[in-house]
Amino acid sequence: MGLPPSVHDPQGVRDLADKILADRRYERPPKSVPDRILDWFLEQIDSVLGSLVGSGAGTVIAWAVVIGVVALITYLIVRYGRVGGLERPAAPSARMMVELTRTPGEWLAEAASLEAVGRWREALRCRHRALIGELVRQGAIPDRAGRTAREYVRDVAVSRVAVLEDFVAATDLFERVWYGHLPTAREECARFQELSDGVLRERVRA
Repeated sequence: MGLPPSVHDPQGVRDLADKILADRRYERPPKSVPDRILDWFLEQIDSVLGSLVGSGAGTVIAWAVVIGVVALITYLIVRYGRVGGLERPAAPSARMMVELTRTPGEWLAEAASLEAVGRWREALRCRHRALIGELVRQGAIPDRAGRTAREYVRDVAVSRVAVLEDFVAATDLFERVWYGHLPTAREECARFQELSDGVLRERVRA
Protein backbone atom coordinates (compact mmCIF):
# COMPACT_ATOMS: atom_id res chain seq x y z
CA MET A 1 0.00 0.00 0.00
CA GLY A 2 1.54 3.30 -1.10
CA LEU A 3 1.85 6.41 1.03
CA PRO A 4 -0.43 9.39 0.21
CA PRO A 5 1.22 12.28 -1.64
CA SER A 6 2.76 14.97 0.54
CA VAL A 7 0.73 18.15 0.94
CA HIS A 8 3.93 20.19 1.31
CA ASP A 9 5.85 21.65 -1.61
CA PRO A 10 9.39 20.13 -1.46
CA GLN A 11 10.96 23.32 -2.80
CA GLY A 12 9.12 25.35 -0.18
CA VAL A 13 10.45 23.08 2.58
CA ARG A 14 14.00 23.42 1.22
CA ASP A 15 13.68 27.22 1.01
CA LEU A 16 12.40 27.35 4.59
CA ALA A 17 15.29 25.17 5.77
CA ASP A 18 17.84 27.37 3.98
CA LYS A 19 16.29 30.51 5.49
CA ILE A 20 16.33 29.12 9.03
CA LEU A 21 19.84 27.66 8.84
CA ALA A 22 21.16 30.98 7.48
CA ASP A 23 20.62 32.42 10.98
CA ARG A 24 23.92 33.10 12.74
CA ARG A 25 22.82 30.94 15.70
CA TYR A 26 23.25 27.85 13.53
CA GLU A 27 26.74 28.65 12.25
CA ARG A 28 29.54 26.34 13.30
CA PRO A 29 31.60 27.91 16.13
CA PRO A 30 35.07 29.19 15.16
CA LYS A 31 38.11 27.08 15.93
CA SER A 32 39.51 27.43 19.43
CA VAL A 33 42.81 29.25 20.02
CA PRO A 34 44.74 25.97 20.66
CA ASP A 35 43.36 24.52 17.41
CA ARG A 36 44.41 27.61 15.44
CA ILE A 37 47.87 27.55 17.00
CA LEU A 38 48.22 23.85 16.15
CA ASP A 39 47.12 24.48 12.54
CA TRP A 40 49.69 27.26 12.20
CA PHE A 41 52.37 25.07 13.74
CA LEU A 42 51.61 22.22 11.33
CA GLU A 43 51.73 24.62 8.37
CA GLN A 44 55.20 25.78 9.45
CA ILE A 45 56.34 22.18 9.86
CA ASP A 46 55.06 21.36 6.38
CA SER A 47 56.96 24.34 4.95
CA VAL A 48 60.19 23.31 6.70
CA LEU A 49 59.84 19.70 5.58
CA GLY A 50 59.34 20.82 1.99
CA SER A 51 62.59 22.77 2.06
CA LEU A 52 64.58 20.02 3.80
CA VAL A 53 63.58 16.96 1.79
CA GLY A 54 65.89 16.51 -1.16
CA SER A 55 69.14 15.38 0.36
CA GLY A 56 70.01 12.46 2.56
CA ALA A 57 70.69 14.60 5.60
CA GLY A 58 67.51 16.61 4.97
CA THR A 59 65.41 13.46 4.91
CA VAL A 60 66.78 12.33 8.27
CA ILE A 61 66.01 15.72 9.80
CA ALA A 62 62.54 15.71 8.26
CA TRP A 63 61.71 12.32 9.74
CA ALA A 64 63.00 13.46 13.13
CA VAL A 65 60.69 16.46 12.99
CA VAL A 66 57.72 14.30 11.96
CA ILE A 67 58.35 11.90 14.85
CA GLY A 68 58.57 14.82 17.25
CA VAL A 69 55.29 16.29 16.04
CA VAL A 70 53.52 12.92 16.28
CA ALA A 71 54.85 12.50 19.82
CA LEU A 72 53.59 15.98 20.76
CA ILE A 73 50.11 15.34 19.33
CA THR A 74 49.94 11.95 21.05
CA TYR A 75 50.84 13.60 24.36
CA LEU A 76 48.14 16.26 23.93
CA ILE A 77 45.50 13.65 23.10
CA VAL A 78 46.44 11.50 26.09
CA ARG A 79 46.72 14.50 28.44
CA TYR A 80 43.63 16.43 27.44
CA GLY A 81 41.45 13.88 25.62
CA ARG A 82 41.56 15.96 22.44
CA VAL A 83 43.66 18.85 21.19
CA GLY A 84 40.75 21.29 21.33
CA GLY A 85 40.10 20.24 24.92
CA LEU A 86 42.64 22.76 26.19
CA GLU A 87 39.74 25.22 26.41
CA ARG A 88 37.19 24.28 29.04
CA PRO A 89 33.85 26.11 29.23
CA ALA A 90 33.23 27.84 32.53
CA ALA A 91 29.52 27.02 32.54
CA PRO A 92 26.88 25.17 30.47
CA SER A 93 25.80 27.00 27.33
CA ALA A 94 23.17 26.63 24.62
CA ARG A 95 25.42 24.04 23.00
CA MET A 96 24.87 21.52 25.81
CA MET A 97 24.13 18.02 24.56
CA VAL A 98 20.59 16.69 24.50
CA GLU A 99 20.38 13.40 26.41
CA LEU A 100 18.66 10.36 24.94
CA THR A 101 18.87 8.10 27.96
CA ARG A 102 15.16 7.28 28.38
CA THR A 103 12.17 6.44 26.22
CA PRO A 104 9.78 9.24 25.12
CA GLY A 105 7.12 7.83 27.44
CA GLU A 106 9.46 7.99 30.43
CA TRP A 107 10.36 11.62 29.67
CA LEU A 108 6.66 12.55 29.41
CA ALA A 109 5.88 10.80 32.68
CA GLU A 110 8.64 12.76 34.41
CA ALA A 111 7.35 15.98 32.82
CA ALA A 112 3.90 15.34 34.27
CA SER A 113 5.39 14.68 37.73
CA LEU A 114 7.40 17.91 37.61
CA GLU A 115 4.40 19.93 36.45
CA ALA A 116 2.35 18.56 39.35
CA VAL A 117 4.74 20.26 41.80
CA GLY A 118 5.16 23.45 39.77
CA ARG A 119 8.63 22.76 38.37
CA TRP A 120 7.69 24.05 34.92
CA ARG A 121 11.18 24.74 33.56
CA GLU A 122 12.41 21.19 34.23
CA ALA A 123 9.13 19.81 32.90
CA LEU A 124 9.52 21.63 29.58
CA ARG A 125 13.02 20.23 29.22
CA CYS A 126 11.61 16.72 29.69
CA ARG A 127 8.99 17.38 27.00
CA HIS A 128 11.73 18.54 24.63
CA ARG A 129 13.67 15.35 25.24
CA ALA A 130 10.52 13.30 24.68
CA LEU A 131 10.02 14.99 21.30
CA ILE A 132 13.64 14.33 20.25
CA GLY A 133 13.40 10.73 21.40
CA GLU A 134 10.19 10.18 19.42
CA LEU A 135 11.70 11.62 16.23
CA VAL A 136 14.73 9.37 16.67
CA ARG A 137 12.44 6.37 17.26
CA GLN A 138 10.54 7.14 14.06
CA GLY A 139 13.75 7.47 12.07
CA ALA A 140 13.12 11.13 11.25
CA ILE A 141 16.51 12.15 12.67
CA PRO A 142 19.64 10.05 13.26
CA ASP A 143 20.32 8.36 16.58
CA ARG A 144 23.64 10.02 17.37
CA ALA A 145 25.20 10.69 20.73
CA GLY A 146 26.28 14.19 21.58
CA ARG A 147 23.83 16.18 19.44
CA THR A 148 22.79 19.66 20.58
CA ALA A 149 19.34 21.21 20.35
CA ARG A 150 20.40 23.30 17.37
CA GLU A 151 22.07 20.38 15.63
CA TYR A 152 18.75 18.56 15.79
CA VAL A 153 17.26 21.46 13.81
CA ARG A 154 19.87 20.78 11.11
CA ASP A 155 19.00 17.08 11.22
CA VAL A 156 15.31 17.83 10.67
CA ALA A 157 16.11 20.22 7.82
CA VAL A 158 18.39 17.73 6.08
CA SER A 159 15.82 14.92 6.37
CA ARG A 160 13.29 17.13 4.54
CA VAL A 161 10.66 16.37 7.16
CA ALA A 162 7.64 18.65 6.60
CA VAL A 163 7.63 19.74 10.25
CA LEU A 164 10.49 22.20 10.24
CA GLU A 165 8.58 25.35 11.19
CA ASP A 166 6.92 23.86 14.29
CA PHE A 167 10.13 22.07 15.26
CA VAL A 168 12.15 25.31 15.07
CA ALA A 169 9.51 27.12 17.15
CA ALA A 170 9.64 24.32 19.76
CA THR A 171 13.45 24.44 19.84
CA ASP A 172 13.47 28.23 20.23
CA LEU A 173 10.99 28.01 23.11
CA PHE A 174 13.07 25.31 24.81
CA GLU A 175 16.28 27.37 24.49
CA ARG A 176 14.61 30.55 25.80
CA VAL A 177 13.32 28.64 28.82
CA TRP A 178 16.31 26.42 29.60
CA TYR A 179 19.26 28.63 28.60
CA GLY A 180 17.66 32.08 28.59
CA HIS A 181 15.80 31.53 31.89
CA LEU A 182 12.52 32.75 30.46
CA PRO A 183 9.88 32.83 33.24
CA THR A 184 8.07 29.54 32.80
CA ALA A 185 4.63 28.39 33.88
CA ARG A 186 1.79 26.22 32.64
CA GLU A 187 1.35 28.33 29.47
CA GLU A 188 4.90 27.73 28.20
CA CYS A 189 4.68 23.98 28.81
CA ALA A 190 1.29 23.83 27.10
CA ARG A 191 2.63 25.80 24.12
CA PHE A 192 5.62 23.48 23.79
CA GLN A 193 3.39 20.42 23.89
CA GLU A 194 1.14 21.98 21.25
CA LEU A 195 4.14 22.47 18.95
CA SER A 196 5.40 18.96 19.73
CA ASP A 197 2.00 17.45 18.91
CA GLY A 198 1.98 19.42 15.64
CA VAL A 199 5.37 18.03 14.67
CA LEU A 200 4.30 14.45 15.33
CA ARG A 201 0.94 14.90 13.55
CA GLU A 202 2.71 16.15 10.43
CA ARG A 203 5.06 13.17 10.63
CA VAL A 204 2.04 10.83 10.55
CA ARG A 205 0.48 12.68 7.61
CA ALA A 206 3.74 12.61 5.67
